[in-house]
Amino acid sequence: MTVFAAAIGFADMPAAPAPVASTPIPTAPQVDARAYILVDYHTDKVLASKEPEARMEPASLTKLMTAYLVFQQLTAGKLKLDEPVMVSEHAWRSEGSRTFIELGKPVSVQDLILGMIVQSGNDATIALAERIAGTEDTFVQMMNAEAKHLGMTGTHFVNSSGLPSPDHYTTARDLSVLAIAMIRDYPQYYKYYSVREFEHNGIKQQNRNGLLERDPTVDGLKTGHTDSAGFCLATSALRDGMRLVSVVLGSASMKAREDASAALLNYGFTFYDTKLIIKGGAVLATSRIWKAARSPADLGIQSDLWVTVPRGEADRLKTVADVGPRLIAPLGSDANVGSVRVLIGSETLATVPLHPLQPVAAGGWWRRLIDTIRLWFA
Repeated sequence: MTVFAAAIGFADMPAAPAPVASTPIPTAPQVDARAYILVDYHTDKVLASKEPEARMEPASLTKLMTAYLVFQQLTAGKLKLDEPVMVSEHAWRSEGSRTFIELGKPVSVQDLILGMIVQSGNDATIALAERIAGTEDTFVQMMNAEAKHLGMTGTHFVNSSGLPSPDHYTTARDLSVLAIAMIRDYPQYYKYYSVREFEHNGIKQQNRNGLLERDPTVDGLKTGHTDSAGFCLATSALRDGMRLVSVVLGSASMKAREDASAALLNYGFTFYDTKLIIKGGAVLATSRIWKAARSPADLGIQSDLWVTVPRGEADRLKTVADVGPRLIAPLGSDANVGSVRVLIGSETLATVPLHPLQPVAAGGWWRRLIDTIRLWFA
């Protein structure tokens, strides 16, 4: 039962373009890929997809998970960027793309990260995995545990670099989850994905993500290729505060994967708009709290609320705060005391819980007694 409902205005939001509700959004472009997905970073809204849950080979997109765990270790202080890592024979003899690190010679963690991301070096990747977990096999257990933690339900890894194996697989949807987690959880390290070239041991190599050169709004993420997986690319771009993530799997060539990713990103930015509707911690309503030491209390949401709508529709958005009846202290800041709904016309786009912005302590015995009596007649 709702006893309070308040419309929340948009005084701080920029003016939106004129509505184009009568113009339907075109279907996504046809691109060269066995599977793909285009997702908004802030809202996780899927804007376009083809076989997003199909089991696919990730090739070197696997290294996104390896990097995620490396950044996790760096953030926890268990690894240092300038720390030297000795190169094992297993890392040195790795197949596929290489950073050309040398057997038995120390290489800094930062150089190994750059070798893994910019050059997609399998040798650098395995060296990092061994430094963190002792062996690559043990590191793979960490990869699978983290995949489960992130909700990557269609993924299983058997190596850290992406070499082909029947039991090494993922989905376009899972890789978008991982890419979003990478950007969200480790922004201080995300910069490595836009590095254009890296030199180690006298050998200079270019970043294989050609979209970094083609589109200045693209700032990551990772390429991949094997004969069986085809050409793969996970991409992110930021335009006017809106960030999109695309994953393209199984294209026919390097150019095809770049063209496919560019077409999907341009489609999303052209026909959709993502807006920050409410800042976390903003006061959205006030409400009487029975039996409280302090009343009324300010109510709001804990995190920023974003929504994705067809471009031109943002000025039709409105929000309504619904506050539950008879709120009684004590209330923690995580107490659910109602909800905030975002609507466009009569359609509800999002519903999030409403919470006290500060904990509300119980009042003294007299306040509790008086309010108990008043509640009999409320």
